[in-house]
Amino acid sequence: MLTGKQKAAMLLSLLDHGAAAELLKGIDEHTVKDIAVEMAYLDVSGCCNPDNTAQLANEFCGSLEKNNRFQAKGFLDKLLKSSLGQEKAANIQNQISELLHQRDPFIQIKQAKNNILAAVLNAEHPQAAAVVLSELDPKRSSELIGMLKEQLQVNVLSRMAGAESISPDAKKRIAAMVSQKLSEIQSDSSSSSPVAVAVDKKQSYRKVAVVLRNLAKELRDGLLASMGKTDQEACKQIADLMIIWEDIPLVADRSIQNALRGIEPQKMAFALIKADEKISAKIRTNISERASAMIDEETSLMSSPKKEDTEQAREQIVSAMREMNSKGELVFAE
Repeated sequence: MLTGKQKAAMLLSLLDHGAAAELLKGIDEHTVKDIAVEMAYLDVSGCCNPDNTAQLANEFCGSLEKNNRFQAKGFLDKLLKSSLGQEKAANIQNQISELLHQRDPFIQIKQAKNNILAAVLNAEHPQAAAVVLSELDPKRSSELIGMLKEQLQVNVLSRMAGAESISPDAKKRIAAMVSQKLSEIQSDSSSSSPVAVAVDKKQSYRKVAVVLRNLAKELRDGLLASMGKTDQEACKQIADLMIIWEDIPLVADRSIQNALRGIEPQKMAFALIKADEKISAKIRTNISERASAMIDEETSLMSSPKKEDTEQAREQIVSAMREMNSKGELVFAE
């Protein structure tokens, strides 16, 4: 079990050097030395691994109060008091709270339960709901889309896919507004014109596509059909972007095996030229040794493969996965 100073050291290690240094300003040298020693120990002992740090970070964020401050008798209070004393703990507590919200205005929203967040978003303007969902991970966005009112679902997805820009200031105001409403439910900025921010349309479409592919097939197809009535071109692009070459490592093994059936070794050889190691490994572990050997043989016979050949070969594999996805047969391991 980690001590207070070890937890403090692990939390500080999650920050960038500048932020950690700012938090340690004014702390006596002896305490700083103790924390530095704990950091070194955690690193050498292997305790500072992704699982432990993720668990600690979740526990840390879970100690947030409705007013975005940390609970006086919660985790962080005990942690800092045990290592730094009450006065300095309170000071650092406030600094960390400010740093967290400066870095991510949506932090309280991300900690809210889905049923509560869905209730708030159902009463919000579709643009505000779209901004919030864009800030969440795709799986959670998919879950929340399914919890929204039917007439709101298509509107929100269309706005997520749209090319209109939302400035950082506007996002902060939306985050503050939604966070305030969350606080009100759980407990019973600048006024200048936003500055336009350039948004890549393909990137926006891809975000919507990832959300859609995590939905049940019936709901997904219904939403795509509704979107297609207003913008067929955007709908087609979103459908294609549900599955791209870079998604291969995320697809379940059985689905990859089915998709690769019928793909000739020569095509796979072209597709794997300069491919990412994870993609190459995923494909090779889901074909027979004989097929893998044939790919190596085909590769050895290539003198100067053309970029177009590689792109066409990859598109053939991706097309097979898209066809499976359209039938609801493609399974993701993510």
